[in-house]
Amino acid sequence: MKIALIGFGNVGRGFVDLLTTRREALAADDGFAPQVTAIITTRGAALDSEGVDLSRDIVFAPHPNPVDAAIAGADVIVELTPTEAQTGGAGLQHCRKALSAGKHVVTANKGPLVVAYRELAALAKANGAQFRFEGTVMGGTPAMVLGLETLAAAGVRSVRGIVNGTTNFILSQMEAGGSYADALATAQTMGYAEADPTGDVEGWDAAAKAVILANTMMGGDLRVNDVDREGITGITAEMIDEAKAEGQRWKLIAQVIRHGHGVAASVRPTRIPLTDPLALVGGGMNALTFTTEAIGEVTLMGAGAGGKATGFAILTDVLKIHRSLQTA
Repeated sequence: MKIALIGFGNVGRGFVDLLTTRREALAADDGFAPQVTAIITTRGAALDSEGVDLSRDIVFAPHPNPVDAAIAGADVIVELTPTEAQTGGAGLQHCRKALSAGKHVVTANKGPLVVAYRELAALAKANGAQFRFEGTVMGGTPAMVLGLETLAAAGVRSVRGIVNGTTNFILSQMEAGGSYADALATAQTMGYAEADPTGDVEGWDAAAKAVILANTMMGGDLRVNDVDREGITGITAEMIDEAKAEGQRWKLIAQVIRHGHGVAASVRPTRIPLTDPLALVGGGMNALTFTTEAIGEVTLMGAGAGGKATGFAILTDVLKIHRSLQTA
């Protein structure tokens, strides 16, 4: 299997590190010995039809048309460019181009799914390709496969949970006595929050993930602006203390609910009782509770972000493609 990476930030590096450190085990257990034939970055491209040497410093060079070259020479395209949730950004164009060429696509980029999930799923089907996206929600914790496959027969009626680790970390810090400003500064120092934290603290990141859950698991056709959204910037220390005194805890809750023939999504700060499983999720962790017709509630908790965790999700998806091709 030949793999091309478009985008090589923390997630791409996490994926390559796992591919390298687990190479012998993957080959022994699954006969999986892929070649990374292209790595495309904003600094240039590394292209080698026999496989880029991942054991050495990767050399990037200018190329007149690196994306087309990468797609042409690979079986699986791993799309990891930055998320653009309003337009889909370059990632959407890369996914369209790869799927149109019959190439399998794995991505952790939320933009293409938020803007054009139905189109991309149809494109994959029409061209005999697979389109996988485990890493878009909850990083390396298998939320998507749980909802789309494991619980498919159970009849998922709603999904609610904590899908943004930055805001969960900030709220946890505030509950421990810190101010919002101090908690945000700590989150930035620790790498949880960006220099511009707007996407996290105003609920945009969580809204994008709610759209992905709605559209992939419940047949919705939402966009990020369809989400009833409110961030955490209005939460004060007094509100935290009041909730604590009443046996409750503030969390930024993303929720997707089936209603009639449609789907509704929301993201908003919510006071939840300490008996709620989501109340136990602290720091930068994420969790989702699936409410089903057949077996009631199922809650999944785990790491929601980070290069290694999301890189693991990418590896899982790529390995699934490999296994499916082996049994085809």
